[in-house]
Amino acid sequence: MASLSSLYSSSPTLKPSKTLSVKPLTAPTTRGDSFSFPHTSSKPTNHLPLTLSAASRSDTSHLDVSAKKELIKDPDALWKRYLDWLYQQKDIGLYLDVSRVGFTDEFVADMEERFKGAFKAMDDLEKGSIANPDEGRMVGHYWLRNSSLAPRPALKTLIENTLDSICSFADDIVSGKIKPPSSPAGRFTQILSVGIGGSALGPQFVAEALAPDNPPLKIRFIDNTDPAGIDHQIAQLGPELASTLVIVISKSGGTPETRNGLLEVQKAFRDAGLNFAKQGVAITQENSLLDNTARIEGWLARFPMYDWVGGRTSVMSAVGLLPAALQGIDIREMLAGAAIMDEATRTTTLKNNPAALLAMCWYWASDGVGSKDMVILPYKDSLLLFSRYLQQLVMESLGKEFDLDGNTVNQGLTVYGNKGSTDQHAYIQQLREGVHNFFATFIEVLRDRPPGHDWDLEPGVTCGDYLFGMLQGTRSALYANGRESISVTIEEVTPRSVGALIALYERAVGLYASLVNINAYHQPGVEAGKKAAAEVLALQKRVLSVLNEASCKDPVEPLTLDEIADRCHAPEEIEMIYKIIAHMSANDRVLIAEGSCGSPRSVKVFLGECNVDDMYA
Repeated sequence: MASLSSLYSSSPTLKPSKTLSVKPLTAPTTRGDSFSFPHTSSKPTNHLPLTLSAASRSDTSHLDVSAKKELIKDPDALWKRYLDWLYQQKDIGLYLDVSRVGFTDEFVADMEERFKGAFKAMDDLEKGSIANPDEGRMVGHYWLRNSSLAPRPALKTLIENTLDSICSFADDIVSGKIKPPSSPAGRFTQILSVGIGGSALGPQFVAEALAPDNPPLKIRFIDNTDPAGIDHQIAQLGPELASTLVIVISKSGGTPETRNGLLEVQKAFRDAGLNFAKQGVAITQENSLLDNTARIEGWLARFPMYDWVGGRTSVMSAVGLLPAALQGIDIREMLAGAAIMDEATRTTTLKNNPAALLAMCWYWASDGVGSKDMVILPYKDSLLLFSRYLQQLVMESLGKEFDLDGNTVNQGLTVYGNKGSTDQHAYIQQLREGVHNFFATFIEVLRDRPPGHDWDLEPGVTCGDYLFGMLQGTRSALYANGRESISVTIEEVTPRSVGALIALYERAVGLYASLVNINAYHQPGVEAGKKAAAEVLALQKRVLSVLNEASCKDPVEPLTLDEIADRCHAPEEIEMIYKIIAHMSANDRVLIAEGSCGSPRSVKVFLGECNVDDMYA
């Protein structure tokens, strides 16, 4: 069984303990039952100053992005601009075209000076400085694909040993060496991943993009606390619940959705007469209550989550690598692609740095204040979830009320998208002719099918040619009407190219955050939402206690909303109390004695039974 503590043992190489060979992650420089989890933190010695250089301030008055010229329309000039600004990463087979963004030479010159501070901040981050000052944490997701960058030997060893353990465990599961206990002659056939946010979006994107048509294990996700959604996923497993590997992912353990999903799954196992522990895997911080519970109960395996990796950048950790490996995806190739892109985006030459080019275009298109939305349009079905993945990566990172100096800035970039050519029949109409509040990013994949599998629908035209035509036609139609766009092209969807795409946007987000002087690596707004949700549930318990006391009287005393609010000592919360009553009534947990929820003032409610122990108090 893989345990967290064993991962710290010395192992200087990336060679797995089984039969998997290891490729060095060198990257050529190229252009082109209820619980909570305790918090642990690293104590690095380096610190990144909150005050960055003048080149990375959030004051947008330094650049006049409002005086924008008309977009170039002359074909010869536009072709020259395309050639001048086309970026290529040959080892990945990735191209970036920013020629359809109308930035000027003067703007680029100003941005080159500003990027000096952004590049310095990123360099310090990779060396282990405190890049998340609010939480006092390092930010080390770049180390996951090149462990030699880790600032301490112990972290390097941990990264390498974790990767080895993931490969070995996945190999044992896929080969049938580790079997589900209820079917000793069989093998695991399904994965049920329980997690939310970055613990779900990354693995979901990778599964959709890269899983083979017939993976060794098929994967399902419980990524919400919606009872109907949870029931659906469990029901879809049917008798295969007995051969399902359950992966529970929670970094801090304070996320109620993941806890709820776990408890629901454990109940399903009990109802089916199955031993959950023998099919459960925990991915969490070492020594958390979940980690200790998994160890004590004898869960099948445990893998670490790191204090210095945020959820939205955790797809290259055990969070994303373990589910991917179990589906037969080459995770070392995914890491290699990310490492190559990381190296490409370390150059301080703006024109040769694809992440910097993206960040510069975002700044130009949105005036450095998020004035326009980012529409992500992948023209490949397997990349459908890339827009959802980027939605969290970009918006949770950049959507901040305050900058690093405490100024109120309300920064951010709104991200949405679907896929092409589906969008031709959805919202492209508005993008072409409606309100001009966006810039587009086209994600193009050159290879349509594996070699030898294509055929002509009509002379000289394949099905993929239609998709290609739709992409290029939409790009041209938008530009003709003054709509700017970026194009990211990969040769084919592979673990290497997907790893590179993830790394490209991770770096672009970090650089953009430096340009506007915000902390990209915390999420106080998310924490505020969690706190407010906890307050609602606490109020609900008070409401239930009041109703229980009234329902224990003889005769039962139905209460109005005003009476409930008064006895809860919360008259200011009467609207929320009404919503609580309406929700519980719809689920047969309170009874309506008079009136209806459609007329709040008329309602009188009580519980259907008296709990003499008042379990709600």
